[in-house]
Amino acid sequence: MRELPAAARMYIGCAALAAALCAAPAVRLGAAAPWTGALALGALHGLCERMRRCPLTDGPARQSTGPDATPGTFPPGWATPVVLAGSFLLPPSLAVLVAVPGALLTPAARPWPVARRVWHTAELALAAWTAAQVFRTAAPAAPAAAPFTELLPPALAAAGAFCAVLVALGGGVLVLAERHPVRTAWRGPAARLPVPHLVHGLTGLMMAVLWHSVYGPPAALLVLLPVHLSCWASAQYQRERAAHQATVRALVQAVDLKDRYTRGHSERVGRASVLIARELGMAEDRLEVLRFAGILHDVGKLGVPTRLLRKDGPLTPQERRIIELHPEYGHEIVRGIGFLGEARAAILHHHERMDGSGYPYGLTGHHIPECARVVAVADAFDAMTSTRSYRRARPVPAAVAELRRCAGTQFDPRMVRALAAALDKHGWRPDQVTAEEQRAPDPVPAGRGNVPPARAHRPGAGHGAAR
Repeated sequence: MRELPAAARMYIGCAALAAALCAAPAVRLGAAAPWTGALALGALHGLCERMRRCPLTDGPARQSTGPDATPGTFPPGWATPVVLAGSFLLPPSLAVLVAVPGALLTPAARPWPVARRVWHTAELALAAWTAAQVFRTAAPAAPAAAPFTELLPPALAAAGAFCAVLVALGGGVLVLAERHPVRTAWRGPAARLPVPHLVHGLTGLMMAVLWHSVYGPPAALLVLLPVHLSCWASAQYQRERAAHQATVRALVQAVDLKDRYTRGHSERVGRASVLIARELGMAEDRLEVLRFAGILHDVGKLGVPTRLLRKDGPLTPQERRIIELHPEYGHEIVRGIGFLGEARAAILHHHERMDGSGYPYGLTGHHIPECARVVAVADAFDAMTSTRSYRRARPVPAAVAELRRCAGTQFDPRMVRALAAALDKHGWRPDQVTAEEQRAPDPVPAGRGNVPPARAHRPGAGHGAAR
């Protein structure tokens, strides 16, 4: 197990000390302070964290921060409205204590489980203290004495401050403990966390208002019901999505083991397919399908004899016909995978050509499914811009020029224009892997002088332009 860096230990220790100093004034509040409310909210926060791991809900949870919450469990932070309600109802020092029980009960992953638990407790306590200070400064009165509409802006400001503390502190620990680059450590949380925390702030304010209403604290608990249901639905979606990705990953790994030239290629084809689809303005759900289509376009190689995929010499006509069956093999392999949707058509038809000279069915023009026309361009582009053991990669401008030359005969001109426009906007940074680790593309145009005969006649290795 790697050791936690000294700078990270000091950072976490300072955060824990600061949280303790924020909670220290609570000892001077005396018996008149709302200790009962603090204990009740703290216990509720701890109960919410325990529910995340309850087998009656979603099974055991593992610690995960940020976007990597364990699929099938409530995401970390789903009990944040309870902490924010404490910040609205209690003095800042007591609000800190509300955050502690649930934070300590949060599952901690390896490495450094103890340090992670201490860190999570400290950052949550500091965020709760900050939110309480902001709310007490901005609110016209306590939740029991002011209209909801007047309390809403201060509550949203407090929730924003809560989020800002988590983002600021979290970026620091990512840099010091996880060695994340400074330029990216804060970017993801800053983009991902504000909206959920503003929603949590609204929910926490509703809890606070109902806590002191004529209906009492039990009414405040009802506010958590829709939060529970929404988190449960989100967890089910994440579980299903993770299962989909695991299925795709297993198929790709199986192809990689069979054909050593294909590693890395499929992921890049999926990425290029998404660039094209996004440039065409396709809906978000289709972007995911196109990504799957690009990743799995060569899954039919599982049905092709390994000796043909790895043959060094030219293929015979009979061997070519066998390899040209891989789109149909791929379609049969994924036929029963319902979530792939139209990706199945892309797997079957990504070797069709606009002029009808492709395979397996010789479709022409718009008879070729749109998703297949997207993947065909993405496949050929990566084939030309990837270095192989038998040739060097082409520069991106040269590859785009070749795609444009073949537009109308081999490729859909609309897809070629979309890829060119997307590359102008976003550029292209292929993964830095060796030639042996990349996936086999279709050969680039035969007769160009830079493709050995053994690969120039290999139809099943990809969808190179003007083959």
